[in-house]
Order: sequence, then structure tokens, then C-alpha cells
Amino acid sequence: MTAHVLVVGDGVFADMVCRRLLEEKLCHLSRQSDFSSNVPPDLDLALVLDDAWHPAAHIAAEQVFRGRGIPWLRGFVSFGTGVVGPLVRPSHAGCSQCADWRTLMTESDRREMLQIRMQLGNGGVVLARDVWGTRTGLTQMAILLIREVGQALRDVENDSSVIDCEACSVIDHLICVNMKTLETTRHFVLPNASCPVCGALPEDTSDAAVIQLEPSPKLDAQSYRSRSMDDLQETLVHDYLDSRSGLFNAKVQDLITPYAAVSINLPLMMGDEGTSGRSHSYKECEPIAILEGLERFCGLEPRGKRTTVVDSYANLQADALNPASVGLHEPSQYARPTFPFQALSKDLPMEWVWGYSLTKERPILVPKQLAYYSLGCDGGFVYETSNGCALGGTRMEAVFHGILEVVERDAFLLTWYAQLPLPRVDLSSYPDSELQWMIARLRTVAGYDLHFFNATMENGIPTVFAIAKNRRSYGLNLMCSAGSHVDPMRATKSAIQETAGMLLRFDEKLETKRAEYLQMLRDSSYVRQMDDHSMLYGLPEAEERLGFLLREKRPVQSFEEAFGVGNSSGEASGTGPANEADRVGAANGTGPANGADGVGAASGTGPENGVDGVGVASGRHRDLTDDLKDLLAVFRRLNMDVIVVDQTSPEISRNGLSCVKVIIPGMLPMTFGHHLTRLEGLDRVLTVPMKLGYTTKPLNRKDLNPYPHPFP
Repeated sequence: MTAHVLVVGDGVFADMVCRRLLEEKLCHLSRQSDFSSNVPPDLDLALVLDDAWHPAAHIAAEQVFRGRGIPWLRGFVSFGTGVVGPLVRPSHAGCSQCADWRTLMTESDRREMLQIRMQLGNGGVVLARDVWGTRTGLTQMAILLIREVGQALRDVENDSSVIDCEACSVIDHLICVNMKTLETTRHFVLPNASCPVCGALPEDTSDAAVIQLEPSPKLDAQSYRSRSMDDLQETLVHDYLDSRSGLFNAKVQDLITPYAAVSINLPLMMGDEGTSGRSHSYKECEPIAILEGLERFCGLEPRGKRTTVVDSYANLQADALNPASVGLHEPSQYARPTFPFQALSKDLPMEWVWGYSLTKERPILVPKQLAYYSLGCDGGFVYETSNGCALGGTRMEAVFHGILEVVERDAFLLTWYAQLPLPRVDLSSYPDSELQWMIARLRTVAGYDLHFFNATMENGIPTVFAIAKNRRSYGLNLMCSAGSHVDPMRATKSAIQETAGMLLRFDEKLETKRAEYLQMLRDSSYVRQMDDHSMLYGLPEAEERLGFLLREKRPVQSFEEAFGVGNSSGEASGTGPANEADRVGAANGTGPANGADGVGAASGTGPENGVDGVGVASGRHRDLTDDLKDLLAVFRRLNMDVIVVDQTSPEISRNGLSCVKVIIPGMLPMTFGHHLTRLEGLDRVLTVPMKLGYTTKPLNRKDLNPYPHPFP
């Protein structure tokens, strides 16, 4: 059986390929200039070849060949680069338009390139030949393309399908040739789930939102992850990180911060968004940074389902989350003519997505604006961040870590706005070599002392508030962070890593823009961006605002006293205390050292038996779902809902990853920009201090800290 191949296109490149196909007798060959005439029947493969970039021809090819189930391959020259691929298989995700989108997004001038592509794609402009399209370069491209055609057609004589030939290098890949140097590279093309040609996103439905608590075995008893980072690393780099076609287009090793850190760049139309991975080796940092970037990518907009519900809360309230329960901006802010959000009303129409209440075990509609977040202010009723977004090797893992992030941010903000005099925690004698090394390195290399505070709230989930204090005469004076985890040692180390990631990198920025930050100190309305919060408290003049923590003279808790863990076994592991009990909880600083059957941490000045028996009864479970069930039991006892919106997109589900957004109505949401603070309607900031024994009565709004928070 002889394969039938169609070549579509005129020009030098098409001539070269046709001549070589005939010389090598690879196939029966047909040729036509464009798609104005019907393509021949019984085609095995089509080639669309140009001496320049003609997006209109590729769009036409998708329309013609996809409907007939014909695989096709393109070759063209664009701005000095020869491109071969991808081999488009109509029955598979991934097409020429996916490839164009991925490569376009990696360009620094992507906005301009998009305009050019739109002009060329509508057929109004046709380029005769790319100026770099020399015969030498085109010959190199022709050789490469003929090799791919031969691989694709090698099994046709045995009646095998062309599209199943995995030996073809351009399945899901591009081959790029530098037309000046002839350097040849190969690049993976991640299918675009939102592609208008090959994407097929399902509708968002209540049935699809249901979440079952499925088993999620841990890597080992000391782990809180289900997938090995070593196993994921090669896949993550191959599928997502590529300077020419990747979801992420750049990687930088941070050589300034005290610990190893790697940043990757997520290119967006509105600009570049960087995410970081931090650890003790650069090898470990790279996959962490990619996973952080994938979490950011999934959290920006629905990429795995199509939003279908648009209505008001008044019409949907039987099945919907009350938007006011998550905290609103102050009425005075909504009244400002320049404020980017509008006041909430029951009749305000908005888009909704389906989530699932794990505590009430039912699907629930959630405002799309709360389920996803925007890097800018694009209307709606509140400003929402990535608070509660988490990615995991399983959905259970993602939900578990999403809950912990909500708890961490809530504890940090509650501490700040209620100015809670948290108990200090002394870690100087705790027998964990990794912890002591981290503290010593931060002091020796960066010149910062670390101060730790027990920020565990009434939920009993171990949380720490950390402050790094500069010992030098220059640079950022203070840097704050927090960490939350059922393993208090993990919470502590996480807070240290977050703190260290900001140190030393912005010393020069502080000095250069000192006048701007002093203006923010005098007038909080100038705190508008995320970085403003941490940079403001880099000023020595701002230190007094943290006096409620740093100046207070209170009894100091040992780590064992603060979090109900013992140290009788000596050295602990690098991931947490080796002798941790099966039911780890944070004990009250003056209460029983064993946490009283999982009772959570209360304030050092609070009731000795914790808070109403609430706490985390987690320990060394073999399955992460059991740890998740412990967390859910805490919030059920507190009568607080835990809602999960699955943000997983096909781009990450292909590798077994899951991404979620966790929303716990009533918890304080993290915001950036002092004018975007969201405390309206959230009474826990007024009542929890009394529950923990810090006050004898609920606070009033006028008692709250009026200054911008210092979260980095």
C-alpha cells in the first residue's frame, strides 16, 4: 500500500520538499497551491508548506483536515526561525493553533505578535517570503521535514495508522531551525485546553463538583505528600518549562537569598508573573517553582470547565454561597468614585461556578470572582487573591494544603488587626538539626535574628508568626511571615523559608525608594501594591507598629510547651519532630503538655484546657485523607463551612496533578493594597481574641489596628 500525501503551498520550500518526496519514492504525491479547491480523497497525510508565516493557511488546514480525520504537518519560516510541526492528529488534543499560542506567549513582545498574527490570520495580508529564508536554511528544513514524513509513513504499507507512529519527532513537538546559524532545537507543545480548534471543555455542573474523600496514600509516614518530587521533576520540566514553547518561558536561580531559590516566569498578556521554589538545593527548588507556577496558572480563570451560570444571589440563594459571608470592603470604600469594585446587592448579576461543601456534603454555587482571582482589578464586588489555592499530587492533597493556607493567612491577619500579644516560642534548644542550621544560617549569612510566636487560633491547627529582625545597619529592618501545618515543625520551617525568600533581595530597593515608603508610613492610602506591605515594614521607623509582639514582656514557651510535642527521643527529623505523638495538637502554654487529646493551641494567657476541646487530632497517619478528615472535623465543631472549587485544568491533569481553591466563610481573607482590606462582616476578628483569653470582651471595630498589614 502506497501512502497518499498532499502538499499545499507554493514557493521554494514546497518545491524542495516535493522534489525530495518524488526522488525518494516515499508516497503518491498530490499538490495544490491553497485550499480554494477540494482536497483529494483517501489522503494519508497532508503537508502545508510556506516560505513565510501564513496563519490563515494553518487555520484553513485545521478546518479542512480535522473534519475528515486527516493528519497534517506544516513547515514555514517566521522572523528568522524555520518551524516544522507539530504533526496534527485530529483525534488528539493539540493542534497548530495550540502551538502558535504557546510560542506567541513566550515572546517578550507577545501583544504586538498577537496583533500581527490576527492581521495575517484573516487573510488580508500575505507575506511572500521571510527575509531570512535562504536556500541553505530551507534545505535544512526540507531534510528535517522529509525525515519526519518518512517516520510517519513507515507503517502505512502494513495498514497501520499514520497518527500512531510514535517514532515521529514532531508529534506534540516543534522543530525550530535558526535560519542564520542552522542551530536546530526541539520543543514540546502542551495542548491548550481553551483552544478554539481542538479544545473541548465540559460545562460546569453540580454533579461534576462533587468531591468524594478518596484514599491518598503518603510517600511515607513522615510525609504529607503523595508524589515524589524526584519522580515529577523530569516530567515537569519537559511539559511546562521551555523558552520557546513552554507554559513557563524562563528560569532564574536566586543567588542572593540565604537558602536556595529558583524563580520561573509565567508569561501572561497583562505581563509576566513570577513564582518561586525554595529549599536547600537548587535541584529541589526547580520542580517546586514549577508546581507553584501551575497553581498560579490554574487559579487565574476556569481552564477545565465552561462557566454557565449567570444570575443574582437573590435568585440562587437556595444553592449558593452568600457572597457577604467571605468579607467585604468598607462601605466608605465602595462610595469612592474611583473604587474599582461595586457594592454588593442581592440583585447584582454575576458569574457563578460550582463548588462542593465538604462539611455539608453538597454542591454549592460560588461567585466566580471568589473561586478564581485576577492580577488586576476588573470589576465585581471584592478584590480576591490566591488565598486558599493549592496544588497536589491528588485532589485530597490539594484540599489539605489549601485549608492550611487559609488557616495561616487568617491567623496572621487576626494577629495583626487585633494586635494579639502572642506567646513567644523559644526554639534555641529544640533538637532538630535542620531547624537550628536554618536559624544559624539566617543569622550568619543574612544578618537577621528570628523571633517566633505561637499564632495558633481557636481551631487548634498549629500556626507560627515569624519576624526576622535585621542586625545590620542597612537593609530591610523587619520581615514577617507565617506558617500553618498539623505538624508544628513544618509550620515553623515553612515560615522561615518564606521569610528568607524576601531578605537581602530588596535592600537596594528600600534605599532607592525610601522617600516613597516614608510617604506610605505617613499615609497608608499609598500602600497600593503587594510589595508595598513588606517594604513599608522594612523601614526602621515602622518597627513600633509591631511593638505589641516585639516589646511585650511575657513568659516564653518552649516548642514542646507551645505545641504539645516532646523531645525525649533526642534528634528530630528534618521534616518534623521524630518523637511526635500520633495525635499532635498544640497545647496551651500553661495547659497540659500533651495537648489534651488533640486540643489545639490556645493563647499563652488563655484557658488552660484550650478552646472548647477544639484541635487537630492528626499524627502519623499513613493516608493523607485521614489528616484531611481531622481538619474537617475541626471546622465542623466550629460550625464553619469548608468549600472547595476544583480548579484543575487538562494541562495539569495529564500528569495526575490537581488544583483547588478552598474557601472557609468567616475566615479573614488576605488582600494587598490597604484600600482593599476586607473585614466588613467578619466578626471573628472581634470575637476570637476573647475566646483565646487575650481580652475579656469582644473588640469593637475602632479597636482594630488601622495600619496596613506586613504580610510579604
